[in-house]
Amino acid sequence: MSKPLRAALLAAAIASAPAFAADKVKIGFLSTLSGPGAGLGVDIRDGFQLAVKSLGGKVGGLPAEVIVADDAQNPDTAKQTTEKFLKKDKVDFMTGIVFSNLMLAVGKPVFDSHTFYISANAGPSQYAGADCNPYFFNVAWQNDNLHEAVGKYVNDQGFKNVVLLAPNYPGGKDAMSGFKRFYKGKVAEEIYTKMGQLDYAAELAQVRATKPDALFFFLPGGMGINFVKQFVAAGLSKDVRLFAPGFSADEDVIKAVGAPMLGLFNSSHWAHDMDNAANKKFVADFQKEYGRLPSLYASQGYDAALLIDAAVRDSKGKLEDKAAVKKALEAAKFASVRGAFKFNSNHYPVQDYYLRLIRQDGQGRVTNKTMGTIFTQHADAYVGECKMK
Repeated sequence: MSKPLRAALLAAAIASAPAFAADKVKIGFLSTLSGPGAGLGVDIRDGFQLAVKSLGGKVGGLPAEVIVADDAQNPDTAKQTTEKFLKKDKVDFMTGIVFSNLMLAVGKPVFDSHTFYISANAGPSQYAGADCNPYFFNVAWQNDNLHEAVGKYVNDQGFKNVVLLAPNYPGGKDAMSGFKRFYKGKVAEEIYTKMGQLDYAAELAQVRATKPDALFFFLPGGMGINFVKQFVAAGLSKDVRLFAPGFSADEDVIKAVGAPMLGLFNSSHWAHDMDNAANKKFVADFQKEYGRLPSLYASQGYDAALLIDAAVRDSKGKLEDKAAVKKALEAAKFASVRGAFKFNSNHYPVQDYYLRLIRQDGQGRVTNKTMGTIFTQHADAYVGECKMK
């Protein structure tokens, strides 16, 4: 028998060999755990680890090894850590990235290695549309979605002259696109800030000069905290109504800003007062574990872990059988804190989006209250461009 024929037969045998159950599951958790965006990464991490703890330290019945690393909101750091996760640690799944520019920076090596990425936050339009990939699943939303919901609400309320403000990065650009997709009034200004910016004196002066009747802002983490404080201190809240996606009006921002957040309407796909058994357990367990109310970021980290758990369980732990794992991920048979959960054909959720109002609750806490539904079973705008290979 010739060497080429032997090699071909060996390759065929390996390809047809049955996949065996793994003895453990390795998860690379890379997120922003330092700098202005750290609060978001910390919440995703805490939600993820809480879910793993609730599962007895296992996912899909197998021992879970969660390797946590800080990307410091730096694309080069993210790429270096991703290379370590893939080549040295040989992780079975990756998750945790907050910001879309970092997700876009690490996507190719992750997908090329046939490693499943379960996004607990970043939802760039590229991966929802033309660059969709069978190894990418987003358990949160597509970047535009929460902004689309605010745009629809602001439009329905009859505001005619709005200023938009967001950071100059892919997620910020998706925010602007999403808002304008459903808001049909006049956009007086589109203001892009630097990522990580904390002083907004120039931008607030520009808003004052423009004299809008409303301002929509998307500034995640410490950026949003500083902006709201400065907006109110400048006296602009007397004349300009402030609107935000849930990212900029969640428990992390509320805790840091306090009473100036009262009366702010925002959009979300999740809220801590959602009335389902999985959510009630999650909120109670999170408060017991960490001594604070969870944010939407924490809820997404929690759901990401539960999705991985379901995929490992339903593929019977045969993690080398990529087709079986993919099928199990697509089925998404887990009890989401949002209630019923399903993926679209591009591996992004189809789900409801809600209106929330920041107010004082019965315990005197400044927090969000769900006021109604803006979108029902809403899909993203890019799914038609996705030709999943």
